[in-house]
Amino acid sequence: MQVAAWSGSLLAWEDELIAFKSRLNQAFGRAELRRSASAFIDGLLSGVARKTGWQLAEQAGLERPYRLQSLLGRSSWQADTLRDLVRADVLATLRDAGGVLVVDETGFLKKGTHSVGVARQYSGTAGRVENCQVAVFLSYAAPAGHALIDRELYLPRSWTADPARCAAAGIGPDAVFATKPQLARRMISRALDAGNPGRLGHR
Repeated sequence: MQVAAWSGSLLAWEDELIAFKSRLNQAFGRAELRRSASAFIDGLLSGVARKTGWQLAEQAGLERPYRLQSLLGRSSWQADTLRDLVRADVLATLRDAGGVLVVDETGFLKKGTHSVGVARQYSGTAGRVENCQVAVFLSYAAPAGHALIDRELYLPRSWTADPARCAAAGIGPDAVFATKPQLARRMISRALDAGNPGRLGHR
């Protein structure tokens, strides 16, 4: 590829990234949050080997990771709005008659007892019962690529049966127990309502 053509492709990619970030901005209320989200996306797309808070902060030219950690753990922004925007972008980009929805669950090992949904339960990641969180994910896979488009955190009965514990963790009073297949159906319904023509796959 000639240098001019390569440069043009890079500029086009940068323009697409700017447009993508602009579409996501409506999920973040304040300008500071939008800047932090932009830096976080840049870090995820960078060549940094391990995407830790410190390394992503360094990639963004920040002295410490507070801003990015705040974005993920302490700031208030519209997670479901962001999910819908990402799903719409994925389907607009990858939509194909042969596309499929893929459901899978993943366990996140934890040491403490305060993370939302944490309990001793089976983790496919570890291959055994461990203290962990479990989430169910939905992705869209098509010939041009694949991407995650939805997620639901599994809340064991030990959580949903304990309103005080839920309230302390920031879970609303309307939380009820749902099995993993029920969570999967909930996400599939949202994808179909969004106009996804794909077939259903599973792992």
